[in-house]
Amino acid sequence: MDHNIVLKDIKQKKFEKVYFLHGEESYYIDVITQSLLDNVLEEHERDFNQTIVYGKEQDVASLVADLRSYPMMSDRRLLVLKEAQEMKDIDKLESYFENPTDTTIFVLNYKHKTFDSRKKLIKLAASNGLVYKSDKVRDYQMTDWIRSYVKSHGYEISSKATMLLVEFLGNDIGKVANELDKLSLLIQKGTTINEVHIEENIGISKDYNIFELTNSLGTYDVPKAFRIVKYFEHNPKAAPLVMVVPTLFKFFSQLMRIHFLQNKSKEAIASALKVHPFVAGELLSSSKIYNPKKIAANMQILNEYDLKSKGVGAAGTNESELMKEMIYRLMH
Repeated sequence: MDHNIVLKDIKQKKFEKVYFLHGEESYYIDVITQSLLDNVLEEHERDFNQTIVYGKEQDVASLVADLRSYPMMSDRRLLVLKEAQEMKDIDKLESYFENPTDTTIFVLNYKHKTFDSRKKLIKLAASNGLVYKSDKVRDYQMTDWIRSYVKSHGYEISSKATMLLVEFLGNDIGKVANELDKLSLLIQKGTTINEVHIEENIGISKDYNIFELTNSLGTYDVPKAFRIVKYFEHNPKAAPLVMVVPTLFKFFSQLMRIHFLQNKSKEAIASALKVHPFVAGELLSSSKIYNPKKIAANMQILNEYDLKSKGVGAAGTNESELMKEMIYRLMH
């Protein structure tokens, strides 16, 4: 189910008696819950009719008693159970879900994991309310997610700006949405967000970052690679070695996969690697620079520096020296 449909119904005051929100991705659970907190009750009704409780502190009997309470000077009550995954005997809520109170809207937040769909509890919730599963947005889906999110707020975004956000914030869509929301307060609607906006307002350098370091290796631009490494030396928080190594390992792994694909069109590579066609084209170009033997050697080098970044076999060598040494070996 699309979360936008759920939000639209909430804003139109079309409420369910039960909202069972579960899954690995907390962001959508929080967004739907906040929309209910904003729309179910008027501000003057909330003191007596809105309750937020936490799973670790609740027992089923007390919770059900609260759920069965009647509203005061309002048509309905709102009860939000946060951190429901911490609640003991949560399955004992079955009796309530079989016959939920008409005047209570019950919102259950079950975060960081998916509730077992075979259980009777979630089936009852679906029968007498709404079940929303919030799936994690995978790495390869992030570029499309960012474009969609930006467009829904009245903006466009360049490919490079998108890649900068993905490179630095990963697939934590809560963090990405938060940064984009802050950015939307500073730039006019209709603007195409570019790398300069990202650098000036979010603090991610458009020229000196992991994405550009990877690009310099991909194009075999040695001077550029070492300019970026020099920047990292003076700005160690911008890209610690423990972050750089996995990114480069993923890059070389992708190049190795391309060498063994029968169909090497951009579209086929994009489908196989689950990347944007633009990225697929850049990877294809890089695969012509690095043969499988060199790629295998580089992956071994990266394994070595992964251990060194964690303090194994790197006594007396600082991180900037390790970074320079690693990049030199990868490109020679």
